[in-house]
Amino acid sequence: MCGIVGFTTPRQDPAAAKQIVQGMADLIRHRGPDGEGCYADGNAALGHRRLSVIDLAGGGQPMLNEDGTLVVVFNGEIYNYKTLRARLQQRGHTFATDSDTEVLLHGYEEWGRDLPCRLRGMFAFAVWDRTRGTLFCARDLFGIKPLCYYKKGETLLFASEIKAFLAHPAFEKRLNEARLPDWLSMEYLPDAETLFTGVYELPPAHTLTWQAGRVTLARYAAPRFRAKRGRSLRAWAREIGDAVAESADAHRIADVEVGCFLSGGVDSSLITCEMARRQPAVQCFSVGYAEEAYSELPAARAAAQALGVPLTETTVTADDFFAANRAIQWYLDEPMPNPAEVPLYFLCKAARQRVKVVLSGEGADELFGGYPLYRQAVWAERWQKMPRAVRRALAALLPGCGLLHRGALPRWQRSARANYVFETTQERDKYLKRDYCAPTPAQRCKPYFDAVRGLDEPTAVQWVDWQTWLPRDILRKADRMSMAHSLELRVPFLDRQVLAAAQTLPRRYRCTGRRGKIALRAAAAPSEIDLRGMMTDEAIAVLDRFLDTAMMGKLESVTIIHGKGTGAVRKAVREHLKRSRYIKSFRPGRYGEGEDGVTVAELR
Repeated sequence: MCGIVGFTTPRQDPAAAKQIVQGMADLIRHRGPDGEGCYADGNAALGHRRLSVIDLAGGGQPMLNEDGTLVVVFNGEIYNYKTLRARLQQRGHTFATDSDTEVLLHGYEEWGRDLPCRLRGMFAFAVWDRTRGTLFCARDLFGIKPLCYYKKGETLLFASEIKAFLAHPAFEKRLNEARLPDWLSMEYLPDAETLFTGVYELPPAHTLTWQAGRVTLARYAAPRFRAKRGRSLRAWAREIGDAVAESADAHRIADVEVGCFLSGGVDSSLITCEMARRQPAVQCFSVGYAEEAYSELPAARAAAQALGVPLTETTVTADDFFAANRAIQWYLDEPMPNPAEVPLYFLCKAARQRVKVVLSGEGADELFGGYPLYRQAVWAERWQKMPRAVRRALAALLPGCGLLHRGALPRWQRSARANYVFETTQERDKYLKRDYCAPTPAQRCKPYFDAVRGLDEPTAVQWVDWQTWLPRDILRKADRMSMAHSLELRVPFLDRQVLAAAQTLPRRYRCTGRRGKIALRAAAAPSEIDLRGMMTDEAIAVLDRFLDTAMMGKLESVTIIHGKGTGAVRKAVREHLKRSRYIKSFRPGRYGEGEDGVTVAELR
């Protein structure tokens, strides 16, 4: 994990360019306190701030190939770099370091612009090809790592954070005032523009090529939902569980200690559980507010106890919350009024005192159908089956019912994300000094919905979130708050292998009108446990941990196999269930052992 900067300017003075790019890198030194480097020639300059995680002694950047014709700067981690390295060595490439950065250099030599398609990881990188006079940039599939750019005349600037542009004389710092209406409505911009005029984000899964003053963008991957039918929930849970476990293991790769964020929810608990299998004493971190009613700490403590991992707790007071806002705004670059960034800022600060890398649960809701918005879309879809005249009449009779009102609108206008802050644009415009004649927020989102007209409504809303909400709110916040403290934050759910499972999952196993993340919860919390062969005390201890996990997974019922035997374990289990705060009721069940060998318990 690092910070990268650079620019192209034909016929420049290399010494002056190196001084400028050094100043740009200094403005994002928090992203990489372990090392720095700059490169400049008569047409381009690249800079780098390093946070050392892999190949601590080597891997310095900017990195050049053997003949000095290619120069790369890279931010992120490539989790399949060892596999790619072996493949490149078979093709005759020679490596001087053990870093994933060098794999990008030789990979670009071998595969050119097809390189990003072969990468498994989070990344934003730039390759300067001196021979062809070409700058090639790429961003990962989900937009985990940031890359922004600014073009003025023949000059192109790029950086991990917008603030780096302040050090370049060609940059004009101006507010993109025309987009204020969108920002007020949605709290982020749903496209590539930023609140700085002329500054754009390279979209996820895209490449940028600069040559002879011309910028060309191209998409290299376009994930789509293609549901597979005919499989049981248990089979899907097994596939998802295996994919997440493998991803968590791949995300452990580091030459420094790796910890976990643990909130007590199913997402972070599943990642922590997989980490704890391979690293039993994994350091875990949680944050909450002094006002316990708004705090996640009790749930995190319960999860840590169930998983048997150490937990470092951080408490944010009201004074802490407001005192940190000025610093947080500096790291964000653009306003982001999501209050969740504040506790995350303090959580990252606490974690960095103990570890250099953490795994987190971002992305699970978007991939597996966790948000209430998706459940609302299920009801909206059902509502659409009624005749349009009936829907409009009911909406007119009950104007205060938001569901009925939105249900009478086209799909692209029903998106709750487009009216996140204000119910109407008229209400929003009261806070603006003039009329910007801007499209409505829903109109901004319409192209995304138009692209997936053939999908059912909950799935379409998920897909739109992948393109907008996830990279421009969730991941931006995660990147900026972790990098503010030089902490590498990795997100195992946002992985090619996990995506492959998620995009084929039928909608009924993602969400219904009442439940979300159905298959993921089943993967995180198996609904069955076998206690046969255990002594009574051991069986009760294992049962307690199982019930903790089942509650975190929000299961409705569980099956406990204890066998007939002498009946001691069976009796102890049922007595324990009577006293458990988790159990609503239980009854004998059948599982090969007959009714005496199995108990089915309903959870509260």
